[in-house]
Amino acid sequence: MKNLWENQTEEARKKIFSFCEDYKNFISENKTERECLAQSVKMAKEKGYVDLNELIVNKRTVKQGDKIFALNRGKMGVFIKIGKKSIEEGFNIIGAHVDSPRLDLKASPVYENSELALLDTHYYGGIKKYQWLANPLALHGVVCKKDGKIIKINIGEDQNDPVFTISDLLPHLSKDVKVDNINGEMLNVLVGGIPAKQEKNKFKHNVYDILKSMDILEQDLISAEIEVVPAGRARDLGLDRSMILGYGQDDRVCAYTSLKALLDDEEIPERTSVCLLVDKEEIGSYGATGMSSKFFENVLAEINFLLGNPEISLRRALSNSYMLSSDVTAGFDPNYPSPFNKDSEAYLAKGIAFNKYTGRGGKSGSNDANPEFIAKLRRLMDDANITYQFTEMGKVDAGGGGTIAYIMAKYGMDVIDAGVPLLNMHAPWEVSSKADVYEAYKAYKAFYKLK
Repeated sequence: MKNLWENQTEEARKKIFSFCEDYKNFISENKTERECLAQSVKMAKEKGYVDLNELIVNKRTVKQGDKIFALNRGKMGVFIKIGKKSIEEGFNIIGAHVDSPRLDLKASPVYENSELALLDTHYYGGIKKYQWLANPLALHGVVCKKDGKIIKINIGEDQNDPVFTISDLLPHLSKDVKVDNINGEMLNVLVGGIPAKQEKNKFKHNVYDILKSMDILEQDLISAEIEVVPAGRARDLGLDRSMILGYGQDDRVCAYTSLKALLDDEEIPERTSVCLLVDKEEIGSYGATGMSSKFFENVLAEINFLLGNPEISLRRALSNSYMLSSDVTAGFDPNYPSPFNKDSEAYLAKGIAFNKYTGRGGKSGSNDANPEFIAKLRRLMDDANITYQFTEMGKVDAGGGGTIAYIMAKYGMDVIDAGVPLLNMHAPWEVSSKADVYEAYKAYKAFYKLK
């Protein structure tokens, strides 16, 4: 496998760096599912995409070349460009998730202890808990009031904002405290240290007084969705600026490149192109905004109806579809070689990584892609001069993971995992190679043209 930085022209390098500046802005300014989808819809509208609900209300028919989006509770989205061929011949689908590991505030999060105010949290997704200690943190989310008003929360990103943190024990006293002993109930966010005038719980009440000045009452936090995320922007990594250090690259690196590849193509595709951005992947894809919901299928059913097709056309379309489950994979880490099989791992700066299967021991929970589909993708990538690698994620019994691939495969379509390799996956700050980010964009753009 060649390294993408080798023998590269200055013009090609400039394209990579320019593309990644926009990508860094995207992940820096959109750290929750709602923020990602709001920005994605804005990008789509600028390219002429129309809300599916408008088409339904106005009883508009749909024709080839139409560009449509549908949003589910602000946290899941489908972006569709109608192709020249009948949809019965299948869709070209790229699906990524926009949720990332984080901490969520509980319904009654504010409490005090030892004359300090803290926020009680519940971690979301697979994390190493110790990595979240002694870091600057920000609060992002929404508070939904009974009268229907929605208050957006974004505290900790502006240079003049306060930040938050979870305290860590000093090394002088931590001889008997191992990282494995850090449990979920210890992930309490330090949020205040000035007392209010009340006789009891004065430090807690001072926090609620500040929230009240923002039109947020204590009971309003019951109907809130506030996420604790690392504060700060994505940054160039390395003296050569070849890499990116940023929060939420799993899986917003694939979400951004998948959507950008669709929006940047001005031509009408042969087969209908679909970009799917979903929530809840990090906790099993459950819930109304996860891939296990019927939202995606319902959207396609509405499109099929507006095209004037019988219901059976959608069933045929799904079974004839091709899909890339665009999710990141583990890049080989020279600091931790033992869990990896060096001959079958993904490496940074060696292109988009295809995983024939994921899962864990015995391929449990995986989608195992068909070799005929893989051969078709190899030809497509080679013809488009895309650098790619076929990989696994660690040694057979070292662990493993899953994506939305197996859920989409239930429709009978061909599905394979394809994404960007990362270091520090699921840590507050993850590492990608700029070359891989841009190569993924090129690969997804080529995939939408697959016939």
